[in-house]
Amino acid sequence: MAEPKRVVVVGAGFGGLRCARDLARAPVRVTLVDRQNHHLFQPLLYQVATAGLSPGDIAYPVRSFIREQRNLDVVLAEVSAFDLAGRRVLLSDGRALRYDQLLVATGAGHSYFGRPDWARFAPGLKTIEDALEIRRRIFMGFEEAEQEPDPARREALLTFVIVGGGPTGVELAGALAEIAHHTLASEFHRIDPRRTRILLLEGTPRVLPAYTPDLSDSARGQLASLGVDVRTSAMVTGVDEEGVRVG
Repeated sequence: MAEPKRVVVVGAGFGGLRCARDLARAPVRVTLVDRQNHHLFQPLLYQVATAGLSPGDIAYPVRSFIREQRNLDVVLAEVSAFDLAGRRVLLSDGRALRYDQLLVATGAGHSYFGRPDWARFAPGLKTIEDALEIRRRIFMGFEEAEQEPDPARREALLTFVIVGGGPTGVELAGALAEIAHHTLASEFHRIDPRRTRILLLEGTPRVLPAYTPDLSDSARGQLASLGVDVRTSAMVTGVDEEGVRVG
């Protein structure tokens, strides 16, 4: 019998994992490559960032998804390059995976609009590591404000700016408002967390621009009721250790 075709899928996110599972009964040999050993449910990363969930609640072992799929191998490795002429996926540890068909489903990263230097001051929210860093900054902001004698500095520590009014930005702003105005409201003695200032900046005329206007209006109204200062048509032009510049 002829050797089955080799299919290499790079990325165990929604697209890659679904493709690999859909090939369960196909006459092919599938290799699924990812640098993490878990599948991440990205829509709930904001809950990890605001301490609503633990990382384990939204990360599930890849092998548990496909334990009964006999035509699939999982490789824990980082892809360094593609040899398209030789039909090989090159791994950072020096190995190479040969393929007949290749699917690259590595997902998307956040954009800094050509300003990678902003990343130091404004972490994105695409990985568990991102979420944990944001969580650390949020709660350290409250802790430092509790010990800060200077009113202006204390106000700055209790000011949070979220850039981007898509689903993640809207959810993060709402969850942060819940933390400040309810969860932590009586946890500190020197500061009042309810005075926390949360700004959501969106460059287009409305939040949730990919959705219908009525949903955008509803989201904006709900954010306002939580105390979030929503600013649309607000294009960020600078991010540094002093703050965020708009316009």
